[in-house]
Amino acid sequence: MFQYLVSGGPLHFALVPHSPSDICEPQQKSCFCRFRLLFLLGLATVSAISPASAQEKAAKLEVVATFSILGDLARNVGGSHVDATALVGPNGDVHVYSPTPADAEAIRNARLVIVNGLGLEGWLPRLIESSGSNAITVVATHGIVPRKIAAGEILSRGHGAGAADPHAWQSVPNVEIYVGNIRDAMVAADPANATTYRANAAAYLTKLEALDHEVRETVARIPPDRRKVISTHDAFGYFAAAYDVTFVAPEGVSTETEPSARDIATIIAQIKKDRIPAVFLENVSDPRIMRQIASETGAAIGGTLYSDSLTNEKGEAPTYIAMVRHNISTIASALAN
Repeated sequence: MFQYLVSGGPLHFALVPHSPSDICEPQQKSCFCRFRLLFLLGLATVSAISPASAQEKAAKLEVVATFSILGDLARNVGGSHVDATALVGPNGDVHVYSPTPADAEAIRNARLVIVNGLGLEGWLPRLIESSGSNAITVVATHGIVPRKIAAGEILSRGHGAGAADPHAWQSVPNVEIYVGNIRDAMVAADPANATTYRANAAAYLTKLEALDHEVRETVARIPPDRRKVISTHDAFGYFAAAYDVTFVAPEGVSTETEPSARDIATIIAQIKKDRIPAVFLENVSDPRIMRQIASETGAAIGGTLYSDSLTNEKGEAPTYIAMVRHNISTIASALAN
């Protein structure tokens, strides 16, 4: 017969020869014997799965994106290997955002920072400088031909005629370029997981190609003379160019500047002249201007479009793909009939 000897610290077990009476005497010690053996066998099992034998989990790639749309793209490419956060969260307005000390801390701890560029994040350079970050910074719009703000468009502070329109994500083919840039940056920052980043990006690009086809099919069902949208600010120029839909807005490409009375009067006149059936609100803009325009023209409120920000998980547009689907469905429902 044998007994188990348990040492201090990590559990160690030795089988030592002994007499039967020391383990269990007939009848009197039978119950205690069974209990002690089961207890000691349990300790052996604990030893087999103790933390000393477990491997430590690899650290995730810390990624900071400037706003929610970029954060969603980062999560799709990075998957379980990244911890991606967005400075400007759901329903936040990146144009007028004011960074916090927590944002500087997030950037300081990040290994990769994803920015849109094209003048969107005017508050970002000072934030990065003050953070002392050594993170890799990737400009997601690198390689995209920017749409220039034309003379005669409603202008915004810092975005005059000839300046770049930063809303390049409103064209799905442009977002395919975003994804390629994000993929390459993650591979550079975390080569050990390069295969996963490339595979995730390829799978997501397939979804984006299908989304682009879906948008084109939906627009094709809207009569060409009704493809006119009045939105709150000029965020849909790339969408207009990609999908042959005309967008007019009382505000310029940034929400920082309020429209003038003349701008609003011009929009009202155009709606009446072209018999535009609906105007649209935006999740990042004050709805009062659009309600005033609808009231004075008789146009219906066609719904809410998501331009510069996603919603939270319970909202209508928690992801980029959901945002595009919601927008085109809302536009088509208001204009097709």
